[in-house]
Amino acid sequence: MVYGILVYVVYAVVAIAMTAILARTLFRAGAVFLDDVFEDKPNLAEAVNRLLVVGFYMLNLGYALFILRAEPQDTAFDAVAFLVQRLSILLITLGVIHFINVLVFWRIRQRAELKTAPHPIAPQAFLVGGLANDET
Repeated sequence: MVYGILVYVVYAVVAIAMTAILARTLFRAGAVFLDDVFEDKPNLAEAVNRLLVVGFYMLNLGYALFILRAEPQDTAFDAVAFLVQRLSILLITLGVIHFINVLVFWRIRQRAELKTAPHPIAPQAFLVGGLANDET
C-alpha cells in the first residue's frame, strides 16, 4: 500500500515538472517560429503560441493522469519498475505529439512561403530531338 501511494506522488511530481519544463521550452522556441510564420501579425503569433501551450498543458497532464492507473505494488522494485514504465509511455507519447506539431508548423510555414514566392517563368526554349529550338 505504501509503495502505491509513493508511486502516485512521485509520478505526479515528475509529470507536472516535466510538463512545465517542456511547455516553457516549447513556448520560447515556438515564439520564434510563429513570429516568422505570422510576420505581418505579431499579436496573432503570440495568441497562437499561448493557445498551443494551454493545449499542451491540458493534453499532457490529462494523458499523464489517465495512464497512471497504479495497482498496489508488493516491493519497492515493482513500484519503481511501474513508475519507470508509466513515465516512459508518457515521454514516448509526448515525443510523437511533438513531431506531429512540428509537421503541422512546417506545413503552415510552407504555405506562407508559397504565398510570397515569385511566379514561375515561362520556358524560353524547347528541346526537340535533343537540340534546343528557340521560339523567339
